[in-house]
Amino acid sequence: MEATGTDEVDKLKTKFVSAWNNMKYSWVLKTKTYFSRNSPVLLLGKCYHFKYEDEDKLLPARSGCTIKDHVIAGNVEEFRKDFISRIWLTYREEFPQLEGSALTTDCGWGCTLRTGQMLLAQGLVLHFLGRAWTWPDALNIENSDSESWTSNTVKKFTASFEASLSGERELKTPTISLKETIGRYSDDREKQNEIYHRKIISWFGDSPLTLFGLHQLIECGKKSGKKAGDWYGPAVVAHILRKAVEEARHPDLQGITIYVAQDCTVYSSDVIDKQCASMAPDNTDDKAVIILVPVRLGGERTNADYLDFVKGILSLEYCVGIIGGKPKQSYYFAGFQDDSLIYMDPHYCQSFVDVSIKDFPLETFHCPSPKKMSFRKMDPSCTIGFYCRNVQDFKRASEEITKMLKSSSKEKYPLFTFVNAHSRDYDFTSTTTNKEDLFSEDEKKRLNRFSTEEFVLL
Repeated sequence: MEATGTDEVDKLKTKFVSAWNNMKYSWVLKTKTYFSRNSPVLLLGKCYHFKYEDEDKLLPARSGCTIKDHVIAGNVEEFRKDFISRIWLTYREEFPQLEGSALTTDCGWGCTLRTGQMLLAQGLVLHFLGRAWTWPDALNIENSDSESWTSNTVKKFTASFEASLSGERELKTPTISLKETIGRYSDDREKQNEIYHRKIISWFGDSPLTLFGLHQLIECGKKSGKKAGDWYGPAVVAHILRKAVEEARHPDLQGITIYVAQDCTVYSSDVIDKQCASMAPDNTDDKAVIILVPVRLGGERTNADYLDFVKGILSLEYCVGIIGGKPKQSYYFAGFQDDSLIYMDPHYCQSFVDVSIKDFPLETFHCPSPKKMSFRKMDPSCTIGFYCRNVQDFKRASEEITKMLKSSSKEKYPLFTFVNAHSRDYDFTSTTTNKEDLFSEDEKKRLNRFSTEEFVLL
């Protein structure tokens, strides 16, 4: 009876936390975000400049845009569509109980896991769909308001970017089913893309059977001493994501792997070894790799000297975002304008969606509203992510990132480095292959050190 009483108290507590988080954060989704027409906007390696939206021509990268040889897109709707197409993963409630606890929600403690999921989801979108892909129905989750942009210097970002999610989380538009969506496409590639779009989202569903859902991530985290309800930092989440991808047995995922940098060092030979590892003896194709680099951008506060570095990272076509935030809140950083970071916020509690249903609704997995935050408010602990499709892509990316690191670093040593060697050559233990002990002793020591440095997430 005592245990049952404790369970009831825990359930009431989680419901209270869910209600509190909705009250605390839902207003943020309903506030409007302001963008300047005179400054470029960078979103995961794509550059937009709304000043030229009425010009019917392609413009060379300029006016502060840091992407080399990329085109500035001038259409506001194209930026809206691009942003909304990114996969948004937030707090959920009323999902199947997490093993070893009475928790049926991650409200109040799971935000870094959610931002980690968003980064991984973007890596999978690049892998299966490519950076040029956008969700054809992205603009349908909100009614467009063309009057929200005028000719003044700073204007309200499209009014349709106000939150569509009410306190009861009702959808303003009818559910878009897979059958209806596929039926609108005449091109086989578009149909295939939408199938993968839905498949990727389903891998992040909140049930014990999904590959990268909260239940699986919590299970991986147990190997590092974490449990449901604990706070997770960006470095710990990086290793949890690696374990989850390693353990995934889905045939579609055998061509991708994750590498986590050791002590701010990417050992290129280790990365290439992972890319060349093949599940099938007759398969000679390189694996794609998502590289995760846990770093600190200063001491207790973020050092302003790292602003150019963060901008440079988010300007790279290889970037899949940053797991970071500000003290007590984790965000998924995906872009910037001027000295403000553009992010998606996981702190909105939505109802459980059963992704095993064929036509499960997609709308709550796409954020209608980008948010901005001053760089100076950023917590120094974060994990940076890159995606490389093959070994050649990795070599090219490492050269480009190294040049960017050197040019943006005002210190004697850059935040992280690429070394053309194996980690074992420097007396470090390389990634363990023992599935019974998913974290090596060196990894546990590094995670413990990062955990003591990282912010507390509420």
